[in-house]
Amino acid sequence: MSRVMMFPSRTVAVYMGRLFMTRTFSILAALVLVLQALDLLSESGNILAFAGNGDAQVWHYVSLRAPQIIAFALPFSVLLGTILTLITMNQNSEIIALKASGLSAHQVLAPLLIASLLVAIVSFSFNDRVVSRATATLTQWQKVNYGKMPIDRGDRANVWVRDGDDLIQVEQIRGRAAATRLGGITLYDRAGGNLVSIVRAPHGKRVANGWEIGPATRFDVASGNLSQLGTVVVGRDVRPDQFTLATVDADSLSFGALKAAIADLADAGRPTKALEGSLWHKLSGPLSSVLMPLLGAVAAFGIARSGKLFIRAVIGMGLGFAYFVADNFALAMGNLGAYPPFLAAWAPFLLFFLIGEAVLFRTEE
Repeated sequence: MSRVMMFPSRTVAVYMGRLFMTRTFSILAALVLVLQALDLLSESGNILAFAGNGDAQVWHYVSLRAPQIIAFALPFSVLLGTILTLITMNQNSEIIALKASGLSAHQVLAPLLIASLLVAIVSFSFNDRVVSRATATLTQWQKVNYGKMPIDRGDRANVWVRDGDDLIQVEQIRGRAAATRLGGITLYDRAGGNLVSIVRAPHGKRVANGWEIGPATRFDVASGNLSQLGTVVVGRDVRPDQFTLATVDADSLSFGALKAAIADLADAGRPTKALEGSLWHKLSGPLSSVLMPLLGAVAAFGIARSGKLFIRAVIGMGLGFAYFVADNFALAMGNLGAYPPFLAAWAPFLLFFLIGEAVLFRTEE
């Protein structure tokens, strides 16, 4: 009985859900194709500028950039797919037939809400498993100007740490805490602000009294001599978290990895508010798909022949795009510390949920 009350009927629910999904993913495919082509036009020159790069590297860039574009365009596609579905049903008098059968506005929209919830679940899984990894790899590749690819995905790259007057640059860091491994270490030995020597080593690991690197070479700036040092210990006052937590990119980490990084930063006494906002937004962002049927519902109800259907569609799109503006603004305020992390991620969602419900209740009247 509860299922009958919630949905128009099984046939109508499947019909509306299929209509919604078809239009949403068709719009998504068109948007991704256009945006990817425009992005490739601006980046292909930089990719091919590195000696040895060719078509394979260009297509590899597309494989890394496309997930980011899909994640960006999906909420817009859900909004446009919702409005297109409801406009079509309104023009064909299908909405009027459903309302005439005694269904409320919420019951009419129920199939779209369930379908959009499925889209939100798929979006979260896709962002967590695919987009974060692609972003991590692409970020490292861009740091080397599309040169030789990094060794592994998700590793930190090009990290600088100060040890007294000395500077330590590490090309790649893997692992955490005592299991941290360094690759491509360069130590700039300075005294009184003047460079004394440069020590380089391909590998390094954490030991009890610092970081053991080797096989190391030392270039003496004054004499110009290059000497072999073998295995040496450097950075005695440098903690592992200074390497592993030097740069935490929320977009390059999955939900679980970002949560662990925030915990490590908190244990190290470092600020985490901006990252906490990004962590919450990994949930509220995909869930915004559920809002789109509510915000686009203004296009569903009302007589099509009144001539105001186009205006209703524009209002629906305006509400949807206003949500995206408010969401980005709140997240920016959270990064600046003006909003608490939870409020920065969820306030726009809750606000526009209430706006969507107000539109539906107004429609019921």
